[in-house]
Amino acid sequence: MLRRTITASDIDSPADVAELLDQWDYLADEGLATAVFLALRMGRPLFLEGEAGVGKTELAKTLSAILGAPMIRLQCYEGLDAAQALYDWDFARQLLHLKAAEAAGATDVRALEGEIYDRRFLIARPLLQALETTPSVLLVDEIDRADDEFEAFLLEVLSDYTISIPELGTISAAAPPVVVVTSNRTREVHDALKRRCLYHWLEHPGFDREVAILRRRLPECAERLATDVARAAGRLRGADLVKPPGIAETLDWTEALLTLGATALDPGLAAATLGAVLKHREDQELVRGSGLLA
Repeated sequence: MLRRTITASDIDSPADVAELLDQWDYLADEGLATAVFLALRMGRPLFLEGEAGVGKTELAKTLSAILGAPMIRLQCYEGLDAAQALYDWDFARQLLHLKAAEAAGATDVRALEGEIYDRRFLIARPLLQALETTPSVLLVDEIDRADDEFEAFLLEVLSDYTISIPELGTISAAAPPVVVVTSNRTREVHDALKRRCLYHWLEHPGFDREVAILRRRLPECAERLATDVARAAGRLRGADLVKPPGIAETLDWTEALLTLGATALDPGLAAATLGAVLKHREDQELVRGSGLLA
């Protein structure tokens, strides 16, 4: 199928979004397609919350492909600060410039100070990169892993898509990036940030959609194997597991089974390949002793 990149203004309805995502092998339900459409049309960040592996990050990647825009990813973690997310000065290059100027006999201190804070010595981190790149898709991944202080900083940046750099002045986005913020809900994200965004809870796919996803992403997967894996994954998600499998894990599981030449899933094969779908020892022990693989 011929795929062409488009702009947000070319998309007229949630049905268009669902069709475009489908063309890039991302199968979205009506709720998600509507949330994406509104985020694009209203120019608002899209806040996606849900279990790990349900397709939050993959949605940002797919939007990047659809819009023909680079995806700029800010991976959040505890201790992330503004300098790591926004910009930093290249001190090594600045020092080399000063030494070169000194060797050349430069004596104008004020001029040298202005030179070392030139744009060429600025290292753009993901947030600044997104503002300076048009078009772009900014993925703020796993915001729940960052500290409260970073949330407040991010809210300020997303309010007007403008960054002030004391040495250079104000940098504003020529056109706001498409912003996707994700959270695995390891902690509650403050309401102030959520209010700035359109919110959507991303569920695990239903049985039929999971089968369709497995067949689409792994074309060599037979209908029987896809239905067996999707049915088993549904049972696992209904168990009291530390980490229920997402679609990413069911894809891994199916790929492992295909590598072994499987055309269907039996209890022995399921037990032997549990490491592809369950990544906690406690979960594997619980499942092996529960009859869920029968």
